[in-house]
Amino acid sequence: MSAKYKRVLLKLSGEALMGDQPYGISPDFMDKVVVELSKARDQGVQLGLVVGGGNIFRGVSGAASGMNRASADQMGMLATVINSLALQDALERKGVPARVLSAIEVGRMAETFVRARAIKHLERGRVVIFAAGTGNPFFTTDTAAALRALEIEAEILFKATRVDGVYDKDPYENQDAKRIPRITYSEVLERGLRVMDGAAIALAKDAGLPVMVFNMLKEGNILKAVAGEDIGSLIVAD
Repeated sequence: MSAKYKRVLLKLSGEALMGDQPYGISPDFMDKVVVELSKARDQGVQLGLVVGGGNIFRGVSGAASGMNRASADQMGMLATVINSLALQDALERKGVPARVLSAIEVGRMAETFVRARAIKHLERGRVVIFAAGTGNPFFTTDTAAALRALEIEAEILFKATRVDGVYDKDPYENQDAKRIPRITYSEVLERGLRVMDGAAIALAKDAGLPVMVFNMLKEGNILKAVAGEDIGSLIVAD
């Protein structure tokens, strides 16, 4: 299996890092992800990662329970820093060089995000983990993933989640939900499909950045994605 893409941005769901646990990070699942990332890197793929924080804290949930949305989102940003540092540690324990670049200043724990610095790390074979979203409240990590993908000139944005693609309705609530193998940005927006938030889709749409949604819980899917295999749903230009 050979890689189709040279440089990609992979958005990892924070909830997916839980594995079978009710919250937190599953060490076993993290190890499986790292093995696949290592194999992809060995094939010459330059990997940028954005990881969510939903396994620890979600800003939207905090806002829904009465917390100020801006404060809740700031807590969510810190949750992504925790996940990013855990992912960096897991990668480096496997011998894969990795750097965490944060959109907010976190002292000696991570480098501050600078586009040129991120690209230099990628070109030197390091996995770059983008933490703290965009650094601003009211923007999700989906938007951060689309933004960072464009900034590093990634060929494609992969959204690795707990479902195997884009569905015409919520597959958890509807047994008759059907997966849509290929769909345009406009169709996603018009049909109100919950793939990524509207800002993320709009960014990708304007730049013509393809987005592939696939299930990261299935072993081998990350490698299949970078090889260009049809394993989920592809969102393309109109």
